[in-house]
Amino acid sequence: MEIKTKKRPDRVASLIREELSKLMLREIEFPPGVLATIISVDVDKKMGRALVGISVYPKEKTEEVMRRLTHATKYLGGLLRKKLNIKPMPEIMFRLDRGTEHAAEIEKLLLDK
Repeated sequence: MEIKTKKRPDRVASLIREELSKLMLREIEFPPGVLATIISVDVDKKMGRALVGISVYPKEKTEEVMRRLTHATKYLGGLLRKKLNIKPMPEIMFRLDRGTEHAAEIEKLLLDK
């Protein structure tokens, strides 16, 4: 019995997450004390789009961070195309991921009881 490997969109998502994390550190200048983290990358089956979930700390800087990332989307996509040589390279789209924020709020509520 053969072990089934990951589907291509999952492998591509993993590669994009790894390389995009590095590019964000090197290429995007965030305000001092701001941490922007890639939480997830979901690539659709047709490999047309990669939805990148971002978490921002402190949350007061979320709007500014998302604006900077959105502004740099085409630039980062071009760098990814050169680095990864994936065809077709999915279009990068950033979205805010509030999952970790909600988890922290729930944990705080549980600890306060």
